[in-house]
Amino acid sequence: MLALDIFAFQFEHDPAYRRFARQRGRNPRAVRSWREIPTVPISAFKDLDIGCTPPDRAARVFMTSGTTRAGRRGQVHHRSLDLYDRSMRLGFEHFFMRGAAPMAMAVLFPDEASLPNSSLAHYLALALRHFGTPGSRTMMGPAGIDRPALVAALRGAEASGEPFALLGASYAFVGLLDALDAEGQRFALPLGSRILDTGGFKGQSREVPPEVFYARLSKTFGVPAALCVNMYGMTELSSQFYDDGNAGLPPVKRGMPWLRSRVVDPLTGRDVPPGTPGVLAHHDLAHLGVVSAILTEDVGVMREDGFLLLGRVGGTEAKGCSLAVEEFLAAARTPAGA
Repeated sequence: MLALDIFAFQFEHDPAYRRFARQRGRNPRAVRSWREIPTVPISAFKDLDIGCTPPDRAARVFMTSGTTRAGRRGQVHHRSLDLYDRSMRLGFEHFFMRGAAPMAMAVLFPDEASLPNSSLAHYLALALRHFGTPGSRTMMGPAGIDRPALVAALRGAEASGEPFALLGASYAFVGLLDALDAEGQRFALPLGSRILDTGGFKGQSREVPPEVFYARLSKTFGVPAALCVNMYGMTELSSQFYDDGNAGLPPVKRGMPWLRSRVVDPLTGRDVPPGTPGVLAHHDLAHLGVVSAILTEDVGVMREDGFLLLGRVGGTEAKGCSLAVEEFLAAARTPAGA
């Protein structure tokens, strides 16, 4: 199985991960299933350089949004973005484009020149490059969204009858919706138009219930909720999850075949009983040069064809995640040979 080969590679080339795996009694000879591969808590990336690529050999470094008390942001070092880019293109084409031809796109997020260490900026740049028609562009700069240019593009799509795609961070759409409401702006985007949002509202001052958020998107832009797709991704992975739109809530998240998930007890790493909420763990075979198995800080429930994302960890789950991080850091910092 490819997952076991990748675990063996990462076990050999990442000393911190090797020490942690050994502490849990796991090594390439003992692990027989991808479910037994030990997961790295994502918070550990803020304290250590984790992965098979030394920082000085990285072609690209993506940084997480949060920091430690020492002010260090989590860093993910990629020797190459070839696998990341290919995984993104295939997933985006399958789950978001759904067989549609390239279309005009507007991005509500800063570009790569502004945020060179943002995995989302890179993701959206790939979307424009491979799936956007000429003239597609980022419409957010230092001053925020260029609303006049965006309105002109949306009106142009209405006039042309050609599908249009809006892509961006969830929180950016909220401010845009408020501004368009204040101006009395409504759009009837052509059939086949679609919207992608990502990131949710963690760390934002304003929470918006999903049913309200997607209803407002549909009302303002004339895009059915079934084509308002949420992408769930993170800096610590090289692949992304998508839902089938938000006509029904909560939607099931799915990924490509090389991306699998479990719902676990964060301290033991063992799967919880079917139908029981737990912490999401993801196994991403495209994350070859870093670490393929990560423990998130998100709560979910498994479904036969994917998982439901329920929110951030809290209560006992949060305590379990904290202990899992402490266990990883203690093992990873153990001197070699100890």
